[in-house]
Amino acid sequence: MKSKKIFFAFIISTISIIFIAFLSAFIFVKTQIKPVSSLQEETPVQFEISYGESTKKIATNLQNKNLIKNADLFYYFVRYPKLFDIFEKSDLQKENFVLKSGTYYLSSNMSYSQIIKELSSGQQEFIKIAIPEGHTVSKIARLLEQNQICKAQDFINICIDQNFLQENNISSLSAEGYLFPDTYFLNKNMKASFVAELMIKNFFKQISTIPQMQNKTPEELDQIVILASIVEKEYRIPNEAPLIASVFKNRLKQNIGLYSCATLVYIITEINGKPHPDRILIEDTKIDNPYNTYKWAGLTPGAISNPGLIALKAAANPPKTNYYFFQVVDVEEGRHVFTSTFEEHKSNHTNYINK
Repeated sequence: MKSKKIFFAFIISTISIIFIAFLSAFIFVKTQIKPVSSLQEETPVQFEISYGESTKKIATNLQNKNLIKNADLFYYFVRYPKLFDIFEKSDLQKENFVLKSGTYYLSSNMSYSQIIKELSSGQQEFIKIAIPEGHTVSKIARLLEQNQICKAQDFINICIDQNFLQENNISSLSAEGYLFPDTYFLNKNMKASFVAELMIKNFFKQISTIPQMQNKTPEELDQIVILASIVEKEYRIPNEAPLIASVFKNRLKQNIGLYSCATLVYIITEINGKPHPDRILIEDTKIDNPYNTYKWAGLTPGAISNPGLIALKAAANPPKTNYYFFQVVDVEEGRHVFTSTFEEHKSNHTNYINK
């Protein structure tokens, strides 16, 4: 009889200990998940989530910013949303949350559910980046770094990574020519590979509107892109782009050098890393480099810029003309005159110099 009393006493004390432990844990969690501040008005704090950042890292950063009390508990509430049924009333959908990269503004008087709702809403502060037509990989890289999107060198490195290029169906030395110039809405601290892939995907989406660029092998497509990249740097008036493309196409058929000053500028600035020249000199035309279209016939080994749709359409479907030359006649407007013979071209050049 005495042993039974001892057994029941043991069971009761054990249950009591477990109950007290659960109650203590419950109270601890309830206390920890309460907002840091009880004030109605709190100054919002800028909070950033980098692309690919883990939930644990996000939770730690929230605690470091004094936006939550306990990083470990926040992590578990994100991973196991059913915990809200026990500890906090909320209107959140009880499903796995995805905390999205971006820049947010949070307050220390926000509850777990409010913070999670904000960070998984996608209502981010985007950084608007406009990539102009004709920008090179290095110029885009600098622009991205200036806006804290990613490191310039990381972007340049991924654009020449052969595995990355193959994965994106690019048969070229680099992603030069395939980073479509457009307005992008990005976040701080993104992976360079993600940004580059975004621009490349946009390129393939945009050229899907050009019939002459469909059903091409990667190698055939690259030839069009290279030509378009040169046209991009030579034209300023849109309706002249197809005519410039026709000049280059005619020269390619006859194995005549393209004689494009834009290719020399590319060598000087992008390959040799020198400042943009005020003018092209005779000695520049003698530079021993495969991108020198004054010295070598045919297209350059790779694109010299990232062309827009006007240049791409012109290069993909140039009109049939007898033009082999073009000469600028109005520097302000960027207007050219097109001719078929060298004598006409020489005459136009002389008139322009005299003018």
